[in-house]
Amino acid sequence: MSHYTPEELRDALSAGLLSFPVTHFDQDHAFDEAAYRSNLEWLSSYPVAGLFAAGGTGEFFSLTPTETSRVIKVAVEQVAGKVPVVAPAGGGTAQAIELAQAAEANGADGILLFPPYLTECDSAGVAQHAIRVCRATSLGVTVYSRGNAMLDDVAVARIADQCPNLIGYKDGVGDIDRMTRVYNRLGDRLTYVGGLPTAETYALPYLEMGVTTYSSAIFNFLPEWALKFYAAVRARDHAFVQRELRDFVLPYTLIRNRRAGYAVSIVKAGMKAVGRPAGPVRTPLSDLTDEELGQLKQLIGDRR
Repeated sequence: MSHYTPEELRDALSAGLLSFPVTHFDQDHAFDEAAYRSNLEWLSSYPVAGLFAAGGTGEFFSLTPTETSRVIKVAVEQVAGKVPVVAPAGGGTAQAIELAQAAEANGADGILLFPPYLTECDSAGVAQHAIRVCRATSLGVTVYSRGNAMLDDVAVARIADQCPNLIGYKDGVGDIDRMTRVYNRLGDRLTYVGGLPTAETYALPYLEMGVTTYSSAIFNFLPEWALKFYAAVRARDHAFVQRELRDFVLPYTLIRNRRAGYAVSIVKAGMKAVGRPAGPVRTPLSDLTDEELGQLKQLIGDRR
C-alpha cells in the first residue's frame, strides 16, 4: 500500500533531488537482487526526494513485465518507506495499465508513465492513453514527455482536468517554449521534473521555468556530489554550477555522446569506476570500452 496520497507525493517529489537507480545484472544479464538491494540501501541513506525504480536509467525498456514487477517489489521492501518509490509504466495502453496496477499491488507510491513504444501517435491519442492509465490506478502519475509522447500544455491540461491523480510532468524534450507554456498553464497543479539526459546540464535555466527538481543519473555513483550540485542550483550559486559544468559535467557528456544509448551505459560505467559495479547493460545498449572507462575514472577523480 502506498505511503502517500497523490497530493503528498507531488509535494514530496518537488522538494529535492530525484534518484533513478540502475538495475543490477549479473554477468549472464539476469537480475542480481542481492546487489540491487545493497545498492538501494546505500542510495536511500542519502536525503533524496524520491527513488524511481526500473526507470530509464534502470533499463525499463529491456525488462520483462515480470522482471519489472519483481524489481519494484524488491525496491519497496528494501527502501521500507524511507523515501517514495515510483514505478514505471509504458508500452501500449493495455500493457501500461497492467504495469501500473502491478506496481500499486506491490506497494509503489507512484507511477512514471513512459512514452508508448515505436508507434506513431498524435497528442490527442497520447493524452487519452495517459487518461486511461491514470484512471486505472489510485497512485499519483507523472507523465514523461519525450519521443513519440511529447505533450503540450493543452494536452497536459486535458489530462489534469480528467485525472486528479496526475501529479507531475517530466520533460525529456528540451523545448523551452513548450515547457514554459505547460508551467504557465498548470502552475502549482503539478510538480515539474527535468528529464533530459544528464539533467545537471540544464538544471539552472530549468529552475527559472518552474522545474524544481530533476532526475540525476550521476547520483548513482556520486551521490554526495550530486546533492551538492543540486543544492547549488537551488541556491542559484552560478559560480559553483558553472565550474562543475566546465570541469566535470560537460566533459562527461562528451563521453556519453560517443554512442547512442551511452546515457545509460555511462552510469553503470561510473558505478564500476567508484568500486560499486552493477554489471553490464542489456542489449541493444553497449557498455563503454575499457579506454572510455579509464577516461571516466580520470574525470571522476577525487569527486567521490
